[in-house]
Amino acid sequence: MAKASTTPMMEQYYEIKQQYPDAFLFYRVGDFYELFEDDAVKGAQILELTLTHRSNKSENPIPMAGVPHHAVDSYVNTLVEKGYKVAICEQLEDPRKAQGMVKRGIVQLVTPGTMMNGDPSESRDFNYLTSVVIRDKGFGLSYSDLSTGEVYATHLKKFTDVTNELLSLRTKEVVLDGLLGEQEKEFFQKANIVISEPIPLEGQHAEISYVGQNLTNNLEIAATKQLVIYLLSTQKRSLAHLQIAKSYEVSQYLQMSHTVQNNLELIASAKTGKKMGSLFWVIDHTHTAMGGRLLKQWIARPLINHDEIHYRQEMVQALLDNYFTRENIIDALKGVYDLERLTGRISFGNVNGRELLQLARSLNSVPDILQAMMDSDKEELIDFAKKIDPLTGVAELISSTIVSDPPITTTEGGLIQAGVDPQLDRYRDAMNNGKKWLADMESSEREKTGIDNLKVGYNKVFGYYIQVTNGNKDKVPLDRYTRKQTLTNAERYITPELKEHENLILEAQTKSTDLEHDIFVKLRDEIKQYIPALQNLGNQLAALDVYAGFASVAEENNYCRPSFQNEDRQIKIVAGRHPVVEKVLPAGSYIPNNLVMDDETDVYLITGPNMSGKSTYMRQFALIVIMAQIGCFVPADQASLPIFDQVFTRIGAADDLISGQSTFMVEMSEANDALQHATDHSLILFDEIGRGTATYDGMALAGAIVKYLHDKVGAKTLFATHYHELTGLEHSLAHLKNIHVGASEENGKLIFLHKILPGAADQSYGIHVAKLAGLPSAVLREANKLLKRLEAQGASELDEASQQLNLFMPVEDSAIEEKPASAVSEVKQNILDELKKIYLADKTPLEVMQLVANWQQDLKDDEKTNG
Repeated sequence: MAKASTTPMMEQYYEIKQQYPDAFLFYRVGDFYELFEDDAVKGAQILELTLTHRSNKSENPIPMAGVPHHAVDSYVNTLVEKGYKVAICEQLEDPRKAQGMVKRGIVQLVTPGTMMNGDPSESRDFNYLTSVVIRDKGFGLSYSDLSTGEVYATHLKKFTDVTNELLSLRTKEVVLDGLLGEQEKEFFQKANIVISEPIPLEGQHAEISYVGQNLTNNLEIAATKQLVIYLLSTQKRSLAHLQIAKSYEVSQYLQMSHTVQNNLELIASAKTGKKMGSLFWVIDHTHTAMGGRLLKQWIARPLINHDEIHYRQEMVQALLDNYFTRENIIDALKGVYDLERLTGRISFGNVNGRELLQLARSLNSVPDILQAMMDSDKEELIDFAKKIDPLTGVAELISSTIVSDPPITTTEGGLIQAGVDPQLDRYRDAMNNGKKWLADMESSEREKTGIDNLKVGYNKVFGYYIQVTNGNKDKVPLDRYTRKQTLTNAERYITPELKEHENLILEAQTKSTDLEHDIFVKLRDEIKQYIPALQNLGNQLAALDVYAGFASVAEENNYCRPSFQNEDRQIKIVAGRHPVVEKVLPAGSYIPNNLVMDDETDVYLITGPNMSGKSTYMRQFALIVIMAQIGCFVPADQASLPIFDQVFTRIGAADDLISGQSTFMVEMSEANDALQHATDHSLILFDEIGRGTATYDGMALAGAIVKYLHDKVGAKTLFATHYHELTGLEHSLAHLKNIHVGASEENGKLIFLHKILPGAADQSYGIHVAKLAGLPSAVLREANKLLKRLEAQGASELDEASQQLNLFMPVEDSAIEEKPASAVSEVKQNILDELKKIYLADKTPLEVMQLVANWQQDLKDDEKTNG
């Protein structure tokens, strides 16, 4: 709304700003984008701009800050990366030809989910915009990276499933249709995800029906339509590069929560958030940005279909067996630019001449790739090559139109080759001849006037002129020369003849520049018709890049090809290694370990001292499984695996700041997730369950969880614990086995063997580990004294702990009846009666904890009462 006593320009500004109240409005004025009012105050602080004022002489000067138009992208990116939206307001007509106020309008709304001009160093990252619709029957979810045009859609039952997808996608913005509760709103706030409202769109748009043509689920259709409408509304242009939406179900892939992906450090290090130290860091041997992005997708969504995994393995094997073929392909791939994002920029209308040449050079590399595959003796590579269209015509079209070294801009000329357009050549000839004419005129006028230093020059303000120094003014023929400008040491003149040629030259320059831009736009539009073919080619080359990378990393690190068991659930890993830890240790120093679980073994209970390698052993198995199911070879001498449907982890101890849960609550929540959703085809890694609470409570919970997993779930489970009392479960649980990480004590020093051995560990070596950590000697001496005292009293305490553990064991009626009644108090008898009626493994961990606590207190009270 316009304020009182404002100028027409500010009235226009307020009218436009009212339409975009939640965005920074970049308002074009000449060569600058200006920010006004609150936008200026806040923008100056964030962008470190100088804050000035408009209408300084008025009572209420207007805060103002500006950025140069040629540098606007960096400023916009800074704001958007901080979670803000930016509305770009352009001059829609030439100010020189405008009558009255220059017409302006919003040409693009840049939001966190639609930013395309990101940091080049992040070219292997996605920037997803996600659309979510909430209905009675569930949730529809659709997402897209605007820079590539990929669109995916799914439907989900629970909000927790939605949040897991959002966190896994690392989405920055969600277009949301539906009501949220306070807890859901808090999630978005803590996760730093911008919530945007759906935007209505008038008229018919082909992109909407095109993108959603293969979808059948109503929730997916609604979410995808909302997504496309939002993109069209914010970008305000045709988006021909948007691809047909691909419907998927989470269960079609190996399911892993966002927490599991972080715990296993699949894409980034948990400590630094950087690539180094992650699985992606080890196996990313791709040479194109699109190959790197595809690899990230594969890691996040491993396959569960045996045939699809087998096909990937065959491609990797073919490239591994053919070294020279692989190296020729890699050399050619190094010349391939990001076809997916180049195609997006062509569709978006912001591609420049240099980027079109990048496209041409990329296409020129394709024949070399095809030749390398066709020359191999592998059917897989030959068949792959036959499906690729090299699009040589597009490359030739670009190469024959754009100059070899074009300028960055497309509006100032100098980017179209000679011979492309006859009229353009005529304009250029006129300009070249005009410049020769000016040089001839300068020479002629010097001769006619006798002024040796006479110059013919040009500037943008005054146009062409004849300049004469003050010392030679008396020689100027005033009958032909008209004074145009006075300088300190010279005078500038114009003649009718010079003015006539000035008009001819400037007209040729203007028309030449405009014609060049028109030719460029025509070329860009002609390439647009090849967008689907270019996108398909980009997908094929990205996949080939990943396959070649897998072959290279397998050869470099001595990985083996895993086999899969379709009928049984046997696991056999010989000399398995952790791919990341192995990479950071000196060559040959990593100690490999076997992992063998037959059909009759579901649970490995792992004991051993801290720092001995229990967590590494568990993680390496999970990473081997994930690598195998994305088609990569694995760090082992031999690997035979079932295909897993889900991976669950409880590793590490940390509060969950997003959900507001404590460490122990996170531990119980993650444990519960596995207990509730795991199947007998799942993989579960539990590390130190129960350590976040009191000793007996924790031991009771750990025992109950192990028993439930054994009796009810049947998933392949690695369960690491410091509760040595749990090792007794091996005697009563048929599908559980004890293993431990070896350690030895020599001369009072603890030596880790990092070797997995059968059976339970003999002790925990806790004080030895504390010594390695550098605790003061006085603390260690006192700890040893207390340990000896506790060991002296240990028999009775171990008996009590054992009693606590036995509460979770199946109780036979005969065992209870055989015990003389006189030996059991009424309180103890009541507890035994409860045990006869209740199967505690059916209880949730929190319910188990409460029962144990109640029984423990009853037993203590009974002892005090009865001695």
